[in-house]
Amino acid sequence: MEPLDRRITASLARLGPTVARIALGVVFFWFGVLKFFPDLSPAQDLAARTIERLTLGVVGPSLSLPVLATWETLIGLGLLTGRFLRATLFLLAVQMIGTFLPLVFFPDETFMRFPFVPTLEGQYIIKNVVLITAAMVVGATVRGGRMVAEPPRGTAEEGR
Repeated sequence: MEPLDRRITASLARLGPTVARIALGVVFFWFGVLKFFPDLSPAQDLAARTIERLTLGVVGPSLSLPVLATWETLIGLGLLTGRFLRATLFLLAVQMIGTFLPLVFFPDETFMRFPFVPTLEGQYIIKNVVLITAAMVVGATVRGGRMVAEPPRGTAEEGR
């Protein structure tokens, strides 16, 4: 089993960041494109109201939704192509900060019992910690970093 385990682990280390980048790209592109079409994105109302609250009513849905759709689509394209990853990951980080604001702005809609029982909308938001984690893995590779299946001897605890 050991040789098979080593091959699988090496494959995961080699492919993981690329697969994470592409999966993130698909999600952002898909969800971004949906926001270009009225009533296709289940998140559009909450997103528009969040941006409106954040901007103290200055930016309404007629502007915020196309901007958010473009923003998310650009993140998706950047991740899918692997181009401009630093800028793409910056846009993603800013967007992710915004996605958590409904938990603060609209707790009655995002929690059935604050803070432990999220509604479906709250769960949709909270799962973004997984997207952030995947983006961190992608970000670790922008300067040529890579995952190592096995650290050199003596650098990690043996026998875990």
